[in-house]
Amino acid sequence: MNKEEYFIKQFSNNKVIGDDGAFIDGFVYSMDAFFENVHFKKEWMSLKQIAYKSMIVNISDAIVMNAIPLYALLSVAIPKSYTEDDLKELSKGFKKAAKEFGIEIIGGDTISNEKLDISVTIISKTSKPIFRKGVKRDDLLCYTGTLGTSKRDLERLFQNKDISKKSKFIKPVLNQKFFYEIAPYITASMDISDGLFFELERLSKASQVGFEFFDEIGNDIGTSGEEYEILFSFNQKNLEKIKKIAKKHKIKLNIFAKAVKGKYRTDCKNHHF
Repeated sequence: MNKEEYFIKQFSNNKVIGDDGAFIDGFVYSMDAFFENVHFKKEWMSLKQIAYKSMIVNISDAIVMNAIPLYALLSVAIPKSYTEDDLKELSKGFKKAAKEFGIEIIGGDTISNEKLDISVTIISKTSKPIFRKGVKRDDLLCYTGTLGTSKRDLERLFQNKDISKKSKFIKPVLNQKFFYEIAPYITASMDISDGLFFELERLSKASQVGFEFFDEIGNDIGTSGEEYEILFSFNQKNLEKIKKIAKKHKIKLNIFAKAVKGKYRTDCKNHHF
């Protein structure tokens, strides 16, 4: 049993639950937890990198709903062993992400703990939110960039091997300018945090469609989580417009399937540390 999914179902009568964030009265509210030994090991990343990523993965949720992040609330459980220098390093990561995306950190909570646990809430604004339920039959499905490197790098970390500081597992790259420009031409979107196959199952449930794949996608690509690439659907009439915008922003497009009648399920597990 998927306990996370089962727990979420207990609140399924609430219509705003089910997307990357909750859209209410022009605002999107999104929240992510980033806990030591659940989402990261302290020896893999610096405190600055940990704080930065904890913000970025949440900002990604706002972007794929076509929302502009405005404010952040931080909840940080701090180990008693941390020094003032450690706390400065941690704060630098939060401030770096906030500065890059024009976000104001407006409050939160701090507690003492045995390990580092972070929860981030992002408040964003949009006049035209994009949801997971918008895929129409015959829409094309596309993801940006290259998938598979995060899974590969995570496996290297488990083997106590080094990975590049530029790895997407350490520092996700969000292509917000590209996304905001294609937003008028797409029908549904989400980010790839748990792996392409797992996200497609979510998209299928929300939009009540199945997918016809143009070519086989291997597990190394389909089950690589923590990529934070953009998964989206669009009407074929907008293909050239989207290609033109992608070329402008130097974004690789991977058009891999068409929406059809039916439903899509995967036997693969969501893949992230």
